[in-house]
Amino acid sequence: MNQAPPPLPGSSRRLRWLLTLPKLGIVLLLAALLALLWQLHRSEIEEDRAALIKDVLWLEQNLRFHLNSNEEQVQQLALEMANPAGRQKKFRLRAEHMLKNAPEIAQILWLDNHRQVIDALPTSTPPDSEIESFGPPVTAKAFDTATRLGKLHYSEPFFLEGNQAFVEMLVPVFGEEHRISGMLAVLYPLDALLDNQVPWWFTEKYKVEIVDDNDLQYATKTRIEGNSDQRYEIPFDPPGAGLLLRITSYHTPDNSMQRLLVAAIILLAIGVFWSLWLVRDLMKRHSRTEEALRAEHAFRAAMEDSLTVGMRARDLVGRVIYVNPAFCRMTGFSPDELVGAAPPMPYWAPEQLEETYAMHQTVLAGEAPLDGFEITFMRKNGERFQALVYEAKLIDGNGKHTGWMASVLDITERKRAEELARQQQEQLQFTSRLVTMGEMASTLAHELNQPLAAIASYNTGCLNLLNDGKASPNDILPALEKIGLQAQRAGKIIRRVHDFVRKSEPKRASCLLGEVIEDCLGFMEAEARKRHVRIECNTPPMPPVLADRLMLEQVLLNLIRNGMEAMATTSEVNRLLHISIEVSENELRISVSDQGCGIAPEVRAKLFTAFFTTKPEGMGIGLSICRSIIEFHRGRLWAEENPHSTTGNGTIFFFTLPLESA
Repeated sequence: MNQAPPPLPGSSRRLRWLLTLPKLGIVLLLAALLALLWQLHRSEIEEDRAALIKDVLWLEQNLRFHLNSNEEQVQQLALEMANPAGRQKKFRLRAEHMLKNAPEIAQILWLDNHRQVIDALPTSTPPDSEIESFGPPVTAKAFDTATRLGKLHYSEPFFLEGNQAFVEMLVPVFGEEHRISGMLAVLYPLDALLDNQVPWWFTEKYKVEIVDDNDLQYATKTRIEGNSDQRYEIPFDPPGAGLLLRITSYHTPDNSMQRLLVAAIILLAIGVFWSLWLVRDLMKRHSRTEEALRAEHAFRAAMEDSLTVGMRARDLVGRVIYVNPAFCRMTGFSPDELVGAAPPMPYWAPEQLEETYAMHQTVLAGEAPLDGFEITFMRKNGERFQALVYEAKLIDGNGKHTGWMASVLDITERKRAEELARQQQEQLQFTSRLVTMGEMASTLAHELNQPLAAIASYNTGCLNLLNDGKASPNDILPALEKIGLQAQRAGKIIRRVHDFVRKSEPKRASCLLGEVIEDCLGFMEAEARKRHVRIECNTPPMPPVLADRLMLEQVLLNLIRNGMEAMATTSEVNRLLHISIEVSENELRISVSDQGCGIAPEVRAKLFTAFFTTKPEGMGIGLSICRSIIEFHRGRLWAEENPHSTTGNGTIFFFTLPLESA
């Protein structure tokens, strides 16, 4: 294939620079936009972090303010209860007021020095009574600490009531002489504390948790789900005891106009870059198109000129739209004379116009034989030639059927070679028959000599009777009848020889195989007596076969003679040649078996090869011709060992013939 010449170096470099500069500008713009976006993202993260810390500090101050307010109220109640007068009434009045205004408080208790409940609202059951059996109550330690220090103290968090976390605030109550006479206990459920003190808008943005140093969660509140973005922890004091207030923010989609604008600019830059890339490819393709088309045209022309197969394209109505040089050389017409031609074509033979037009219509109907068809075409000088044509659909680039493309082969020389080979095969078969008759000449001469000697003897007797003058017609008549019979016998032998060796064209006709075998046995009868071979024949009733009688006789004679020769070293009592026929639904299967020396496996593989022989004076063409004849009749010929031989050796030759009705 011819290669397209490369473009000029200067114009190519200039084109590359012109295309590179806009792309470089787009890349720099895109890099600047990405840097801006990254900076905005970092600023946004820092702003979110600052907002998170600010909100956490606000929440922590709000919780601390509320707890401190509760502490002041409880401490005020403890001071008022220092006066023994009206303690019970003061406790209940203040406790009810606090429970009403502080819903995060679950219970307020009034305990004596021994942690026994004096009074409690709303119930009188100590908060940790249910875990007394599992060890020292968690509030006992806080009670002792508050008693020892003589000031407010918070207990460690503990779980009650279905894994709910609590903390307890203990405030000492002083009596006479400034001695501790009791203790006020305020019970905070941590979940209730968050539910009542964390506003709803806060939980729309953050997740609020109360955890300890071991990351054990005691309470949580949130209204959102998703992946956490940032978190911030701060000590939760009060109540202290190692508790932490953890606030986690969640990333929410930012649909701000700024990001939309940046995204639009980036998409626009990518679009421009992609457009430049496409323009670059289009310009390069355009610069190579003409050269590529010229190179393709040159390549196609060179390929067409080198083809020896004729190519012809026709449209859907049968008009010629393309021919290659090989087809023009084949027919002798120029492309201008053929392209555009409609039936009848100038290369159609006039004497076969109807047949050619019928095949033309068959092709256009899409029913052309897949293995091609043979047809006679005419050259411009009037010479006829045989063509083998293969037709296929012509499909365009869109997958549409636009016509038919034909490959045309000139097979005139091949036909001549096939005819010459056929004639040589017939001559070889004729020669083989002559060789067979030559090999049987002495036997046939002996067989013919017997009726001739009898005729001569009967003739001498008749002459003697006539010379004596005493013979009557009745005396001479028997001798004359015997002379006639012997003449018929001799004539039959001569006719068989004549029919067998005459040269004729192969002609298949209906014939009975039993009669063919009978004629062959008539030929070989004398040879069998000479070789002391018994011949058994099993010929059941059978339908006729379509065959050349003379060819079948040649096959049978060859197989019978080979069987007799194979039993030359076999004892006379075992010299048996058996011929049998099996009738099946579609074919006849004929077998010729002997009890001779057999065939070695390595010899059997080459048995039907031309000019291969095991006989010292053999030509090696007999079995090869036999197989050709059987294959000509659409049958098969092969050899096997004889399993029924009484000598343990022997061969069976099988061949098949299709029935006339098959």
